[in-house]
Amino acid sequence: MIVGYARVSTSDQNLDVQLSELEAHGCERIFTDKATGTNTARAGLADMLEFVREGDTLVVVRLDRFARSLSDLYALLEKLTRQEVAFHCLRQAIDTSTSTGKLTLAILGAVAEFENDLRKDRQRDGIARAKERGVYKGRKRTVDLGEVRRLHGEGTKPTAIASALGISRTSVYRALGVAEGWLGEEDARK
Repeated sequence: MIVGYARVSTSDQNLDVQLSELEAHGCERIFTDKATGTNTARAGLADMLEFVREGDTLVVVRLDRFARSLSDLYALLEKLTRQEVAFHCLRQAIDTSTSTGKLTLAILGAVAEFENDLRKDRQRDGIARAKERGVYKGRKRTVDLGEVRRLHGEGTKPTAIASALGISRTSVYRALGVAEGWLGEEDARK
Protein backbone atom coordinates (compact mmCIF):
# COMPACT_ATOMS: atom_id res chain seq x y z
CA MET A 1 0.00 0.00 0.00
CA ILE A 2 1.20 3.55 -0.68
CA VAL A 3 0.71 5.60 2.47
CA GLY A 4 1.16 9.36 2.73
CA TYR A 5 2.05 11.69 5.59
CA ALA A 6 1.61 15.46 5.58
CA ARG A 7 2.24 18.08 8.27
CA VAL A 8 1.88 21.82 8.69
CA SER A 9 3.26 23.75 11.65
CA THR A 10 0.22 25.77 12.74
CA SER A 11 -3.53 25.40 12.61
CA ASP A 12 -3.87 28.45 10.33
CA GLN A 13 -1.68 26.81 7.67
CA ASN A 14 -3.25 24.45 5.23
CA LEU A 15 -2.43 20.95 4.03
CA ASP A 16 -3.98 21.25 0.54
CA VAL A 17 -0.76 21.44 -1.50
CA GLN A 18 0.80 18.45 0.27
CA LEU A 19 -2.43 16.44 0.09
CA SER A 20 -2.84 17.03 -3.64
CA GLU A 21 0.79 15.97 -4.31
CA LEU A 22 0.36 12.83 -2.19
CA GLU A 23 -2.92 11.96 -3.90
CA ALA A 24 -1.34 12.53 -7.34
CA HIS A 25 1.42 10.10 -6.32
CA GLY A 26 -1.20 7.42 -5.66
CA CYS A 27 -1.39 7.42 -1.86
CA GLU A 28 -4.27 5.24 -0.77
CA ARG A 29 -4.26 6.46 2.83
CA ILE A 30 -2.92 9.79 4.11
CA PHE A 31 -2.17 10.71 7.72
CA THR A 32 -1.88 14.36 8.75
CA ASP A 33 -0.73 16.56 11.61
CA LYS A 34 -1.04 20.25 12.42
CA ALA A 35 1.84 20.61 14.84
CA THR A 36 5.28 22.17 14.92
CA GLY A 37 8.14 19.96 13.86
CA THR A 38 9.59 20.23 17.33
CA ASN A 39 6.44 18.80 18.87
CA THR A 40 7.13 15.16 19.74
CA ALA A 41 3.43 14.37 20.26
CA ARG A 42 2.20 14.10 16.66
CA ALA A 43 -0.86 11.85 16.62
CA GLY A 44 -0.98 11.50 12.83
CA LEU A 45 2.65 10.39 12.68
CA ALA A 46 2.12 7.88 15.50
CA ASP A 47 -1.02 6.52 13.82
CA MET A 48 0.80 6.22 10.48
CA LEU A 49 3.75 4.37 12.04
CA GLU A 50 1.32 1.95 13.65
CA PHE A 51 -0.66 1.53 10.41
CA VAL A 52 2.12 0.75 7.90
CA ARG A 53 3.00 -2.88 7.24
CA GLU A 54 5.77 -4.83 5.56
CA GLY A 55 5.90 -4.01 1.85
CA ASP A 56 4.17 -0.63 2.19
CA THR A 57 5.72 2.60 0.97
CA LEU A 58 5.54 5.81 2.97
CA VAL A 59 5.47 8.98 0.87
CA VAL A 60 6.09 12.52 2.13
CA VAL A 61 6.34 15.75 0.15
CA ARG A 62 9.44 17.18 1.93
CA LEU A 63 11.81 15.91 4.63
CA ASP A 64 11.09 18.85 6.93
CA ARG A 65 7.41 17.88 6.94
CA PHE A 66 8.36 14.43 8.26
CA ALA A 67 11.18 14.75 10.80
CA ARG A 68 12.27 17.33 13.41
CA SER A 69 16.01 16.84 13.03
CA LEU A 70 18.57 14.60 11.43
CA SER A 71 18.61 12.27 14.43
CA ASP A 72 14.79 12.17 14.41
CA LEU A 73 14.85 11.42 10.67
CA TYR A 74 17.27 8.54 11.18
CA ALA A 75 15.20 7.16 14.07
CA LEU A 76 12.01 7.27 12.00
CA LEU A 77 13.71 5.70 9.00
CA GLU A 78 15.22 2.98 11.22
CA LYS A 79 11.73 2.19 12.50
CA LEU A 80 10.40 2.04 8.93
CA THR A 81 13.32 -0.18 7.89
CA ARG A 82 12.62 -2.60 10.76
CA GLN A 83 8.99 -2.72 9.59
CA GLU A 84 10.26 -3.28 6.00
CA VAL A 85 8.50 -0.12 4.80
CA ALA A 86 10.07 1.86 1.93
CA PHE A 87 10.33 5.66 2.15
CA HIS A 88 9.84 8.15 -0.70
CA CYS A 89 10.27 11.90 -0.46
CA LEU A 90 8.78 13.63 -3.50
CA ARG A 91 10.50 17.03 -3.55
CA GLN A 92 13.96 15.71 -2.69
CA ALA A 93 13.54 12.68 -4.99
CA ILE A 94 14.55 10.16 -2.33
CA ASP A 95 13.70 6.48 -2.52
CA THR A 96 15.17 4.33 0.26
CA SER A 97 14.52 1.16 -1.66
CA THR A 98 17.76 1.95 -3.57
CA SER A 99 21.36 2.44 -2.37
CA THR A 100 21.56 5.79 -4.15
CA GLY A 101 18.37 6.90 -2.43
CA LYS A 102 19.81 6.02 0.96
CA LEU A 103 22.97 8.03 0.26
CA THR A 104 21.01 10.99 -1.07
CA LEU A 105 18.86 10.93 2.05
CA ALA A 106 21.87 11.04 4.35
CA ILE A 107 23.39 13.99 2.48
CA LEU A 108 20.14 15.97 2.25
CA GLY A 109 19.33 15.32 5.88
CA ALA A 110 22.68 16.75 6.96
CA VAL A 111 22.22 19.80 4.72
CA ALA A 112 18.68 20.36 6.03
CA GLU A 113 19.90 20.25 9.64
CA PHE A 114 22.72 22.67 8.78
CA GLU A 115 20.24 25.09 7.18
CA ASN A 116 17.96 24.85 10.21
CA ASP A 117 20.88 25.72 12.51
CA LEU A 118 21.78 28.69 10.28
CA ARG A 119 18.16 29.90 10.39
CA LYS A 120 18.16 29.75 14.19
CA ASP A 121 21.44 31.68 14.31
CA ARG A 122 20.04 34.38 12.01
CA GLN A 123 16.91 34.64 14.15
CA ARG A 124 18.95 35.01 17.36
CA ASP A 125 21.16 37.65 15.69
CA GLY A 126 18.10 39.55 14.46
CA ILE A 127 16.52 39.55 17.91
CA ALA A 128 19.78 40.72 19.50
CA ARG A 129 20.07 43.61 17.01
CA ALA A 130 16.43 44.56 17.55
CA LYS A 131 16.95 44.57 21.33
CA GLU A 132 20.01 46.81 20.92
CA ARG A 133 17.88 49.30 18.96
CA GLY A 134 15.08 49.03 21.53
CA VAL A 135 12.67 47.69 18.91
CA TYR A 136 12.24 44.15 20.23
CA LYS A 137 10.08 43.94 23.34
CA GLY A 138 9.53 40.20 23.40
CA ARG A 139 6.36 38.25 23.01
CA LYS A 140 3.07 40.09 23.52
CA ARG A 141 1.50 39.53 26.92
CA THR A 142 -1.06 36.72 26.94
CA VAL A 143 -2.04 37.06 30.59
CA ASP A 144 -4.70 39.59 31.59
CA LEU A 145 -3.09 41.11 34.71
CA GLY A 146 -6.33 42.79 35.74
CA GLU A 147 -8.26 39.53 35.63
CA VAL A 148 -5.57 37.67 37.60
CA ARG A 149 -5.54 40.45 40.20
CA ARG A 150 -9.36 40.50 40.42
CA LEU A 151 -9.61 36.73 40.93
CA HIS A 152 -6.76 36.78 43.46
CA GLY A 153 -8.46 39.66 45.30
CA GLU A 154 -11.64 37.56 45.53
CA GLY A 155 -9.63 34.89 47.31
CA THR A 156 -9.27 32.50 44.38
CA LYS A 157 -6.22 30.26 44.74
CA PRO A 158 -3.48 30.47 42.04
CA THR A 159 -4.19 26.95 40.77
CA ALA A 160 -7.87 27.82 40.29
CA ILE A 161 -6.95 31.10 38.58
CA ALA A 162 -4.64 29.24 36.21
CA SER A 163 -7.36 26.74 35.39
CA ALA A 164 -10.01 29.42 34.89
CA LEU A 165 -7.83 31.49 32.57
CA GLY A 166 -6.18 28.58 30.76
CA ILE A 167 -2.66 29.57 31.78
CA SER A 168 0.05 27.95 33.89
CA ARG A 169 0.29 28.45 37.64
CA THR A 170 3.74 29.92 37.08
CA SER A 171 2.15 32.58 34.84
CA VAL A 172 -0.30 33.40 37.63
CA TYR A 173 2.49 33.87 40.16
CA ARG A 174 4.46 35.91 37.65
CA ALA A 175 1.41 38.09 36.92
CA LEU A 176 0.73 38.57 40.63
CA GLY A 177 4.37 39.55 41.13
CA VAL A 178 4.07 42.24 38.45
CA ALA A 179 0.65 43.40 39.64
CA GLU A 180 1.78 43.73 43.24
CA GLY A 181 5.15 45.26 42.39
CA TRP A 182 7.26 42.23 43.35
CA LEU A 183 8.73 42.02 39.87
CA GLY A 184 9.41 44.59 37.21
CA GLU A 185 7.85 44.14 33.75
CA GLU A 186 11.18 42.92 32.29
CA ASP A 187 11.71 40.34 35.08
CA ALA A 188 8.21 39.00 34.54
CA ARG A 189 8.97 38.18 30.89
CA LYS A 190 11.84 35.88 31.83
